[in-house]
Amino acid sequence: MDKQVKDKRTAIMDAALNLFTERGFHGTSTAQISKDAGVATGTLFNYFPTKEALINSLYFEVKGRLSICIKEGLDSEATFETRMRKLWSNFVRCGVNNPEEFHFIGQFSSSPYITKITREEAMKEYESIRALAKEGFGKREIGNYSMELAMMIFYQSSRAVVNLILDSGRLQDMDEIIEEGFQILWKGLAPE
Repeated sequence: MDKQVKDKRTAIMDAALNLFTERGFHGTSTAQISKDAGVATGTLFNYFPTKEALINSLYFEVKGRLSICIKEGLDSEATFETRMRKLWSNFVRCGVNNPEEFHFIGQFSSSPYITKITREEAMKEYESIRALAKEGFGKREIGNYSMELAMMIFYQSSRAVVNLILDSGRLQDMDEIIEEGFQILWKGLAPE
């Protein structure tokens, strides 16, 4: 992709991310996205034929970046608990360091505007995390719970910790809050 094309596409995606998280899907017009991106509205439609196509592309890209971020430094040789702690810490840190992207994913993850195909393609990036959860269930390192429920509790709990850190402005206490959150989660998932 040529640099000018990539720059325009990136500018459109960045403007859309900012506006969607600030105003929501319905509160954001393509004209406003174009204006904030510094491109003509027709140019936006050259890259994304509809606003729904734009939101799906943005969702897919942001989920991909988040996946890379949360898997960083995972040691496949470490204990299950150590890998879960690292995954938890990465997830929270990614959210704190990329609040707009984190908010966007939370805001649009259940949106009817995200197509089934986009959702399925984006989730392929998370197969290694699903495999880690299966391993924990297989080795009985997690209690006799539904894996889907446990993964949802992990996700929603991490979102709560990100929001606590950001809303309270307690960045200096982030390590302590991350560990405390992990302990609560870990004790809740541990077998009896």
